[in-house]
Amino acid sequence: MVSRRNAILGAGLLLGAAGPALGQSVKAPPVTPRHARFAAEIAAAQGRLDAFMVAFNARDLTAYEASFNFPHVRFASSTVTIINPGYHKPEMFERGSLADWHHSAWDRRDVIHAGADKVHIDTRFTRYRQDGTVLAGFDSIYIVTRLDGRWGIQGRSSFAP
Repeated sequence: MVSRRNAILGAGLLLGAAGPALGQSVKAPPVTPRHARFAAEIAAAQGRLDAFMVAFNARDLTAYEASFNFPHVRFASSTVTIINPGYHKPEMFERGSLADWHHSAWDRRDVIHAGADKVHIDTRFTRYRQDGTVLAGFDSIYIVTRLDGRWGIQGRSSFAP
């Protein structure tokens, strides 16, 4: 006979197996009927979030900045930062909140609003150490815009340092 505790633990393991592996990003959720009119725009915006995370994890600053539209505005740590091309430097991965960081993954990517040239996405991401343990998770909102026909992340407000 299976104990109640083991049944609950087993159910949790099965539920976990249905999602992404620890440290891997969730896929973009299906477009809701409310936003169906902008399905192509949402797909493009979610694609920019994918490119952003892949480039960040690869520490590829050229590809990382290619996921942005400029000027890019970041609200974090009680500071508003205006980011232009060339702002990010390799040493950013060696200090501060990224000193023990190995990679990040999306936990949530839900569309709040969508239009022809802008999509707001409610996100949560987790930062991991190399051994897979969690450093921290952060809620944030990303604003993805289409400028001159090109989609890019133009703003984000995060509780990350």
